[in-house]
Amino acid sequence: MTDLPNKKEIENRYEEYRPVFTEILQKIEKSLKSNLVFASNPTYKTRIKSFGSYYKKILRQKAEEAASNTESLVTLTDMIGIRVICPFVEDLAVVEDLIVKKYSVKEIERKGANQSFREFGYESVHILIDIPEDCKPTVNVEPPLPEKLVAEIQVRTILQDAWAEVEHELIYKSEFNPFDKPLRRKLASINASLTLADIVFQEIRDYQKRLQIELGTRRNTFYEKADDYSDEVLEVKAQGGTRVAPATEASSEPPMPFSKGSIDDLVLSALHEHNMGNFDRAIEIYTQIITSKPEPPAVVLGVICKHRGMAYFAQNLYDKALEDFKKSEEYDPKSFRSIYYEGIVYSVQDKNREAIECFDRSLAIESFQSHVYYRRALAFYNLGEYSSAMKDVNNAYNLGMKDKDLDELKAKLIKKFDMGM
Repeated sequence: MTDLPNKKEIENRYEEYRPVFTEILQKIEKSLKSNLVFASNPTYKTRIKSFGSYYKKILRQKAEEAASNTESLVTLTDMIGIRVICPFVEDLAVVEDLIVKKYSVKEIERKGANQSFREFGYESVHILIDIPEDCKPTVNVEPPLPEKLVAEIQVRTILQDAWAEVEHELIYKSEFNPFDKPLRRKLASINASLTLADIVFQEIRDYQKRLQIELGTRRNTFYEKADDYSDEVLEVKAQGGTRVAPATEASSEPPMPFSKGSIDDLVLSALHEHNMGNFDRAIEIYTQIITSKPEPPAVVLGVICKHRGMAYFAQNLYDKALEDFKKSEEYDPKSFRSIYYEGIVYSVQDKNREAIECFDRSLAIESFQSHVYYRRALAFYNLGEYSSAMKDVNNAYNLGMKDKDLDELKAKLIKKFDMGM
């Protein structure tokens, strides 16, 4: 007959280690926070396994070892646990890769990966790591740390973690496993819904990333054209002339594989054509969105008119660009960027008073725009209003703008002041 484990002795031994485990846990959490650096900001949950849970588990898994081992602690892999909870599915692979690179990994288990859609167990990546040397106690402890001690890091999305918590309460903790088919179907349905929500959130995230890339490229192209005008004003010479924006060739990249059907898909397609220099095609798609039935919401129309105006601007069709920027403001009176772009068009047309009026209205909506102060300073400079120009130059500097054109303008203004204007 196998000897029975002495629960009181095991508990006393386990509690001796609790302060040590807590110190290790805190150090590993701090280490993870410094090493898991990426775009998303994960949250962390930590815990030392309670003795009650520890004792139940060793009775199930290591009862014989616990009965015969009266000197040292019987170790489990999840006594020290840290959960890294990420916003998006894509973050899971990022976290796993960083952990593998920065720590000594003993094992990786993907729980729930092989479940059928009818099952309702949680999904999670469990990573066992050796205790890093710099996370061990700073002084020798008695009794000494178990040789096979590891820490378990669980990596989940927010929704996976939510389901795991509920599943733990409903099934594991209460030792309840429903046999009623309708109830099992409901649980499976909830799990499937959360999994689908994770997928949808990731798709939205992917769309936003593609959109930001296209928007950034399109916005830079717009500003490059406006900067050419600034160079003329400031008499900046670069290789014998004004700065020339890098040429884009329509054939340099294959068309983006966006499916057509939703407004989001059309927007991405239009932005891509715009960035590739296919302005006519971009305008065609923008117009398709604007004239679609049923009519898109005003906020959508405001954004699309702004984009189409930028495409017209790229073709030197300034009147059409102005018309679209004004429409954008009509649809969205708070669109300070559309008003700012309108001001840029007036600047290029040498209509500095009209430009200043637009810059004033844009800053009235959003005052923390260093580039708008710079553009307004340039307009004041053209009108010979050098004190107002210098005030705006200083405003741009105060907001952190660092730009050689801004430096050039300041130098010219100082020269004007030295000459007594």
